[in-house]
Amino acid sequence: MAAEDESEWDVWMLDSLRLYNDLHVFELREPTRVIEWIQDRSICIAGYNVGKKNEILELSLPEKLCAKGNQGLCPERDFTVKHGCFSQRPIYQLKHVVGTSLLVSSGPPDALLQVWRLATDESDTITLVDSIQHQSPGSQWSKISAVCSPTPQVLHGSKVSDLAIQEIASHKVLFTPGLADCEPISELEFLDHSTFSFCSLNGRLWLADSRQRSSLIGHSDVPVSNEDGYHWTMGWAPGHSKVARLCWDGRVVLTDYRDLSRTLSLTKLAIPTTIPNSDCLSLTWAPCLQDHLAVSGFNGTVHIYDTSSWLAKSSGVEPTFIHQGHSVTPEFDQEKPVVTRHAWHPWRQRVLLSAADDGSFHVWDWTDQRSSDNYAAGSSFVSSVSPSQEKPHTTACLLQQTHCVSLIGDSDASSSSTRGDSYV
Repeated sequence: MAAEDESEWDVWMLDSLRLYNDLHVFELREPTRVIEWIQDRSICIAGYNVGKKNEILELSLPEKLCAKGNQGLCPERDFTVKHGCFSQRPIYQLKHVVGTSLLVSSGPPDALLQVWRLATDESDTITLVDSIQHQSPGSQWSKISAVCSPTPQVLHGSKVSDLAIQEIASHKVLFTPGLADCEPISELEFLDHSTFSFCSLNGRLWLADSRQRSSLIGHSDVPVSNEDGYHWTMGWAPGHSKVARLCWDGRVVLTDYRDLSRTLSLTKLAIPTTIPNSDCLSLTWAPCLQDHLAVSGFNGTVHIYDTSSWLAKSSGVEPTFIHQGHSVTPEFDQEKPVVTRHAWHPWRQRVLLSAADDGSFHVWDWTDQRSSDNYAAGSSFVSSVSPSQEKPHTTACLLQQTHCVSLIGDSDASSSSTRGDSYV
């Protein structure tokens, strides 16, 4: 048994030289369900353990992932802790209010939202500045989306009937759609400063405009029989009119928001039968690779699909690429992890970041195996990531002020650096 699992790991490691242009493998001290971009040079991650303190960290990306064009060998290959803090609550979602230094977080046990301010040049600590409680204390944790136009606002709700837009500074309720539907919300998103969309667990999709008295622009039910217990989520294509809804049995519904009554495609993905964590079920569109989307939350893999060839109705659609790194482990007796979050790089076409519930954290630049040109092998090597020396005072100051050890690190509690391997 051990030999078989070691072989699985070894095979994937060998295949990675062909499958990836770049591969960075790290271990988080605690797993995260959050990968939130702060502009395009850093990310925020956060723990989600119930009953203990959880860290929120802002990490600078390795130099290689920030460089545009071919920069050759880069001296900095690991993440650097820029700022951090503790939260007394689990962090299930964390959103950056673009254009500001504010973050908004949500998580169990209730619908309370917390507002944080990213650290300034004078401080390494992310600061809790406010809390927002609009729903009744007994409500489930809220899904959130944030926007800054004209002032910082947050769209939030745990149920369709609880949905609201609030001004972050004043807590003023700017808008409620006034719907009586008590179905739980699976995902919601600002599309611009006044238009937003939300999807319920049963797959129903709404589009609304807060400027209109009759705010609902339209809605769409899933065009299939929808048994109780089937959970759906959604993802909007950046800069396009497409929206996709994903069910945890692998069905995907593509719709154009200009005509929500018309289904562009009803597809069944070729995903192994599993019992996914519905809270981790995720579908995201590539910002710089047209018609491509990624799905995760079913198991320890991330699947990438090219939707340009999807027919009106099809089944068993094969992925363009599968990232299996989280699902293959060198320890034969280790439980198979589930991917908790993935995110596309803002401007690198095929670069994604992914995290799993075992604490593994990967950054990977995948190759499109459909093109024979991508089989050309470059110079590849495996190197151990050494502690970052770029800003040693930053991490030291964080540890001293918060009395914590970074989520990213080795098993030595005195270490504050990232730990991982790079395959370049």
